[in-house]
Amino acid sequence: MTNDDANSNAPLAGVGSMATRLVLADLADLYERDSGCRVNVTSLGGVEAARRVQGGEAFDFAVLASGAIARLAAQGAVVGPRMDVVRSGMAVAVAAGAPCPDVGTEGALRETILRAARVGYSTGPSGDHLMRLFERWGIAEALRPRLVKAQPGVPVASLIAQGEVEIGFQQLSELKDVAGVDVLGPLPAGAQLVTVFSAAICAVSRQPQAAADFLAFLASERAERAKRAYGMEPVGDA
Repeated sequence: MTNDDANSNAPLAGVGSMATRLVLADLADLYERDSGCRVNVTSLGGVEAARRVQGGEAFDFAVLASGAIARLAAQGAVVGPRMDVVRSGMAVAVAAGAPCPDVGTEGALRETILRAARVGYSTGPSGDHLMRLFERWGIAEALRPRLVKAQPGVPVASLIAQGEVEIGFQQLSELKDVAGVDVLGPLPAGAQLVTVFSAAICAVSRQPQAAADFLAFLASERAERAKRAYGMEPVGDA
């Protein structure tokens, strides 16, 4: 009897970053309705999620930034073909009802950031990109005392809504439709970072075929509507 046979009634267990938390939850529910297979996804900060996969925690699949999946593949922590699932761009937001400064060009965004009392950003690819952007603009040192880095797993939107920062940056999917937050828009051309989130089967999975079936669903046309609802794009739109 194969592992898949032995675990045919067990739910799939996956791990993903916070950026994909809501869309994966919706897609897991949709997949269960379509297939009868239950899928449980644990959402964590991307660094912590990758650490747990690398440590051999009992997950069947992982959905993380493509670079993180590539590193896990090189370490043997995920196996088989990697599947690009979704593209996600960054956005900028302020507290609901606050004045809406200009962020439509790189120059306007730079000036808006320089005027902000406190600037919130996240861990992971979007935070790293923002730091590189500040360095390129020559404002990193001036901003350093005003930067507030969200703790892993803590959304920047919560810092904005609670008044801890005046302006914040993160994946659009983590800022969109959050109470207490107004999204000013995506980062302008030249400043934008689009992260591709990819999926792979974990080496320790006891249900690799069932995991592969779910990952194929994530990349299918059936999943596109949910992706767009959370401000993301199917990879085929690139």
